[in-house]
Amino acid sequence: MTITGAYEDAGDGEPLVLIHGHPFNRSMWRPQIDHFRRAGMRVIAPDLRGYGENPAVHTPAPGNSAPGKTAAGNTSPGKTTLETFARDIAGLLDHLKVERFVLGGLSMGGQIAMEFHRQFPDRISGMLLADTFAAADTDEARAVRRDTADRLLREGMAGYAREVLPKMIAPRNIETQPAVARHVLDMMRGTSPEGAAAALRGRAERRDYTDLLSRITVPTLVVVGEEDEFTPVSDAELIADRVPHASLKVIPQAAHMPNLERPEEFNAALQEFLEDLPAARIPQSVER
Repeated sequence: MTITGAYEDAGDGEPLVLIHGHPFNRSMWRPQIDHFRRAGMRVIAPDLRGYGENPAVHTPAPGNSAPGKTAAGNTSPGKTTLETFARDIAGLLDHLKVERFVLGGLSMGGQIAMEFHRQFPDRISGMLLADTFAAADTDEARAVRRDTADRLLREGMAGYAREVLPKMIAPRNIETQPAVARHVLDMMRGTSPEGAAAALRGRAERRDYTDLLSRITVPTLVVVGEEDEFTPVSDAELIADRVPHASLKVIPQAAHMPNLERPEEFNAALQEFLEDLPAARIPQSVER
């Protein structure tokens, strides 16, 4: 089953589809939606299932016919796999009658974009892979994701959100850009614990996309914040080295969310990339 859920669909022209990361929602792309809508593109940004205004629909965890109960009495998270997220996006685009498009994602969204390419490569005309990595989780990382999923169900999102905020955006930007910090914190605190936990469990089981990278034949832009601790520059360099015809842009003074921390630099890099795509036809005269 696929669900269309809540989404932003702004502007006219060639479509640019943007996939948010965990534990956020489509509002993380507001600076890009506004910029590229004005630049003459159609920007589509969905809320993933379990995030934002999209209901927390997911498959049960292995061995369960239905979600169970944790020790605290809360509903267990089940799991939402990257394959499911990718099929949801394909279903939404079918609903919108969008066949071919530029596809971009940040962090988990970048991994969903790689999975989408695995399933539906002919629908993609270009890719943006931002602050993400291609390898599967180690055993230790899988255990951390599952433990975090259990914690979110027990405690909710607030404590987790406060802990990870200084990694999501650079500490100096928390001080100098309080509105951005508040937006990121509010997105995390407003996320459904059930939806986030389901995604964490599914993400722990994701495949290794490293071998896929050499089969991405469309133009690809890899972006990373210079101070990203979750997906450091070395992860972005690996992707850029493996994807044929990929270009790499490192955004200074940004951590895991350069699209919000340094939107002008992020938008300029993406606009330059799109201007070189024959299908995008983005006007080069648009002010950056």
